[in-house]
Amino acid sequence: MEYFFNFDKLGYLKGDKPEGCILCLVASGSDEVERLVVHESASFVVSLNLYPYNPGHLIVFPKRHVVDIRSLSGQERRELDGLIDDCLGVLDGVMKPSAYNIGYNMGLSAGASIDHLHLHVIPRYPREIGIAELIAGSRVLVQDPRETRLLLAAAFRGAGAGGDEQHDQ
Repeated sequence: MEYFFNFDKLGYLKGDKPEGCILCLVASGSDEVERLVVHESASFVVSLNLYPYNPGHLIVFPKRHVVDIRSLSGQERRELDGLIDDCLGVLDGVMKPSAYNIGYNMGLSAGASIDHLHLHVIPRYPREIGIAELIAGSRVLVQDPRETRLLLAAAFRGAGAGGDEQHDQ
């Protein structure tokens, strides 16, 4: 699917890539990558997806480099469960979706383009399909993820979301 407004993804795909794992760089606060972080907990980062399917499309990923969900500790799993609830609550309040897609693409064959475990939380809305999707197989994104980040970071702060750190870098 091609986007009418793709937030410079072609430049990202063809451009120079930083050394190392993109999500590890985001988690460490590196200046080599764009950070759309809306919240951090002790072990996880919640970030907007730079190339979202819908406004508010979040990815939740561990700060440590993990590629398989079975590598998470029991404590990390409990923390992640709480973060999913926090994400849904914040998205309900700010984006007001009518449904969600939530899931992992674990491994390249499953569609994971980044080899670092990450959970997608995608808000869904009634009547999403528009004329662009019908005619051109394209999708029009209605909000730049950088604008969405500002809204959601403020909402996570206001909600007192779980975890002991909150950042809006």
